[in-house]
Amino acid sequence: MRRLALVAATLTTMIASAPGEEAPAFDEKAYPPDVQAALQSAHKTCKDEEGVRVTFAADTVRKLDLTGDGRADYIVDFRDTHCEEREWVYCGTGGCELLILVALPNGRYRTVFSEVIRRYDILPGRGARRIRFDLHGGYCGLSGPSPCTRTRRITAKPFAFRQK
Repeated sequence: MRRLALVAATLTTMIASAPGEEAPAFDEKAYPPDVQAALQSAHKTCKDEEGVRVTFAADTVRKLDLTGDGRADYIVDFRDTHCEEREWVYCGTGGCELLILVALPNGRYRTVFSEVIRRYDILPGRGARRIRFDLHGGYCGLSGPSPCTRTRRITAKPFAFRQK
């Protein structure tokens, strides 16, 4: 039985990634209202900058428990989001827009982080997760391209990094 399940999973993967087939469209409505609001802000930004339309990458939104409370939290990463005719809207020399929304006991979500970063890594561990952020050098009192790393444990408390 286990072998049959493995074969079925392999065939499903092969069929889903067959050449010439498009990946499923990004469904903004598949997320809670607070996450949808973050995505809507990308549409507004594009429109405000006289862009044509927004296209989200399949991995724009990640759903995972970051705070260790058993509830799903979300990371919204605009690194591969495109505003047609205004490609620079979400990313610049300092990186790309990233938001972290954590679940609250009342079922709503709180944006605890919203900044431009170069990249991030979720570090291994249990409970509240730690994320390592690669930032513009100005956050470490350095010039732009100089490496600057900050690590933060994710809780329901909002945080921000300040340039020095």
